[in-house]
Amino acid sequence: MLSNPVFISIVLMLVLCIFRCNVMLAILISAITAGLLGGIAPKDVIDPSFSQTLEYTISTFINGMSGNLETALSYILLGVLAAAISHTNLTTIFINKISNFITSKKMYFLVSLAIISCFSQNLIPVHIAFIPILIPPLLKVMNKMKIDRRAVACALTFGLQTPYVAIPLGFGLIFHNLIKKEMINNSIEVTLSNVSSIMWLAAIPMIIGLATALIVYRKPREYQTIEQNLEQNLDNLKMHLEEWGALAGIIVAFIIQLMYGSLPLGALLGIITMILTTSIKYKKMDETFNSGIHLMGFIAFVMLVAAGYGAILRETGGIGELVNAAATLAGGKITGAFLMLLIGLLITIGIGSSFGTIPIIAAIYCPLALELGFSVEATIFLIGVAAAIGDAGSPASDSTLGPTSGLNFDGQHNHIYDTCIPTFIFYNIPLIIFGTIFSAYIL
Repeated sequence: MLSNPVFISIVLMLVLCIFRCNVMLAILISAITAGLLGGIAPKDVIDPSFSQTLEYTISTFINGMSGNLETALSYILLGVLAAAISHTNLTTIFINKISNFITSKKMYFLVSLAIISCFSQNLIPVHIAFIPILIPPLLKVMNKMKIDRRAVACALTFGLQTPYVAIPLGFGLIFHNLIKKEMINNSIEVTLSNVSSIMWLAAIPMIIGLATALIVYRKPREYQTIEQNLEQNLDNLKMHLEEWGALAGIIVAFIIQLMYGSLPLGALLGIITMILTTSIKYKKMDETFNSGIHLMGFIAFVMLVAAGYGAILRETGGIGELVNAAATLAGGKITGAFLMLLIGLLITIGIGSSFGTIPIIAAIYCPLALELGFSVEATIFLIGVAAAIGDAGSPASDSTLGPTSGLNFDGQHNHIYDTCIPTFIFYNIPLIIFGTIFSAYIL
């Protein structure tokens, strides 16, 4: 197994990510390494030369990228939609109205933040863009209530991760479609409804993790109150034509994705609605699109190169050998499920993207799950949870970078010790435990 091109390639990718190599570059290097070590070549070439193998590796990689074109387009259009919303005061007004009702009791405050964070993934798909708007003005309130910011980080990360894992709307529709596509690419036929009917179970360990974190971090913690000059007087903001147009765009995007199950179509029509209502100024259309690409473009390209990487892993023929070795090492469902989730944890922490992990692990997990006797439902759950594990806790993940960007506004919140480690403990450990039990014994 140690000479297996798939095994060497994945280990190389993890090492590069650990040493903070750019994620996209790490995947590209690992993909080329897998192709060269596997000696992949066109079927009519019996003894390929180095140049033939390299050329075929690159072409396989590029062709494999097409598998995630819809996902990449979804990310870009959703980024444009989020950028357009952020250029209005809609999110600020919405958050300000809600924040008036969440400052009375500590536990209600934290739960409310988790719920608002959930909205950013499905209802108003602005991703982490709401955090710099919401959190800095509330820091003074948190300091007075002596709230431990580690609890706030856990609440925000819960809302950034749980909706896309469990609910097929917004970013969740992208996530669930990715699972469906990659399982089909690896010879297991499933539908979107199959995935959605299983993945809601992943919300259970996340809720347990949130409840545990809020209990553990319930004790008062002192912070120094530092006066910050915030640019806006939030109380004087009102809904104007731009804000109503943005709201109309959100509603259109939400309804279309529900009706047709297509996030790109929903996002596109939402953007057109915002242009027609002048929420997106015609003369500033390029600026809005550039902002959206800046917000989501890198993640979209990570999705593309991850799909290309998965294509090369399948082409090497090393997956079968690795599956047999892993099945022998696992010895049964319970150990097999645990090992698969652990591998998913390592890959996702390295890459920092649950979405980018799916094409890589699906190529290995689909045949391995069949070899170990897992049902299709259990395989769906294993792939979904294995991809989600590590999103919380990864220093490179938006689910941790977002909360830190708001909580460290006054320089009193450490990214690793106050966000990454707490979210790793309270979300990844329950996901591993419940993921192993559910897949091995219940599904």
